[in-house]
Amino acid sequence: MKKWYLLIILGFFLIQPILAINVNVQQISSNEVMIAGSTEPAIFRLNVTNNGPSDNLSFYTFFGTGIKPSSPISIGSGETKEVDLQISPRTDLDIKGYVTFNYYIEGIDRSKAQESLTTNIINLDKAFSIGADSINPDSSSVQIYIENQVNFNFQNMSVNLTSPFFSFNRVVNLSPYEKETFTINLQRSNFAKLTSGFYTVNANVGVGGAYANISEPIDFAEKNIINETKNQYGLIIQTDSIKETNDGNVIGNAQVSVEKNIISRLFTTFSSTPNLVNRTGFNIIYTWNKQLSPGETYEVDVTTNWLIPLVIIILVVLIVVFVGKYSRKDLVLKKRVSFMNAKGGEFALRILVTVEARKFVENVKVFDRLPPLVRIYEKFGGVIPKRFNKTKRVFEWELGNLEAGERRTLSYVIYSRVGVLGRFALPATYGTFDKEGKMKEVYSNEAFFLASEHEGE
Repeated sequence: MKKWYLLIILGFFLIQPILAINVNVQQISSNEVMIAGSTEPAIFRLNVTNNGPSDNLSFYTFFGTGIKPSSPISIGSGETKEVDLQISPRTDLDIKGYVTFNYYIEGIDRSKAQESLTTNIINLDKAFSIGADSINPDSSSVQIYIENQVNFNFQNMSVNLTSPFFSFNRVVNLSPYEKETFTINLQRSNFAKLTSGFYTVNANVGVGGAYANISEPIDFAEKNIINETKNQYGLIIQTDSIKETNDGNVIGNAQVSVEKNIISRLFTTFSSTPNLVNRTGFNIIYTWNKQLSPGETYEVDVTTNWLIPLVIIILVVLIVVFVGKYSRKDLVLKKRVSFMNAKGGEFALRILVTVEARKFVENVKVFDRLPPLVRIYEKFGGVIPKRFNKTKRVFEWELGNLEAGERRTLSYVIYSRVGVLGRFALPATYGTFDKEGKMKEVYSNEAFFLASEHEGE
């Protein structure tokens, strides 16, 4: 009986290695390539269907220097998952063209399935094409494109474009078959002495340790023209700089025109005297004319200084706002403080609060809080407070109704046996009143006193 058990167990171990995992794999991508000399991976998109029990499936291959996903993927029974298999090319093999290689899918019980993939291994320069628009002496920019012609995802690829007309660097990402277009600004000084004809644009590209150089002709067409360049800078002191450049090959007439109204002209100055001044209604047109030889430039600077009128406008607005806001107040509280010489040498201050009604108000109450470390002198000037909250150290005056223009003065003295140096601040006085059946609030300014060493001695 034991002999049969041993045979069964031995048969189980002999049969297990040849069991294959029950999966169905469908490749849903095509035409994948690998870049020779680059560490960037090719991406194979697969639909993996698990026809067996739920499992954690691992992927590996002996082709390439690495594979992702590197961790097992959980796929349930009967479930299909899309897997992006990323495989980096081997750097120790000098292989070009189409290559078919095997990869393996392994379950958690070590059962596996063998599948194969085909890739095209190419040099980096075979993956791209470049092109350029034609330019002429009037061109201020040119469009250059680089196109990914293969099924490969290029990430963080450096592109260095050079020609007699420009030099341009950029780091780009190119998806499969994507075209990236660059708009490159041109500097006339870079090609002012070049004749018309065909020149070469060189594109040096690098990604993942692989580099390549791609060349393409660019057409430089002949054209005669006067170019005008306008630059504006400054906000308060505004300057318009107009430059006329003869980019052609014959003498040309450059004309600069600037229009100002009757107000802005008062604050405007010019770098050179205009040749012609025309008045049209409320506007004035200034014109400069200049004969320019090929390659010669003529520049006019027009400066308008808005600082003085802006300051005047701001002051007027502030005055109007202040007067309007001040005049709309129904009740105004003003607080002042002054130093007093106390007989006992204490630090003493007189507090004076003026209550002024701009309009008729009812049930006026005024509250003032004592700052810390001070005491109140029990003699008051003006209206006597109705009550004093010792806990909160707050005085309360009840002034009743006040007619428009009526003013009341509240005065008291505070002192401290502790000397005070520096800035001594007092809280704002707070008031309430009734207006048209509604209770309103008002605050005074925050008064303060700057104490020096000799004060209070």
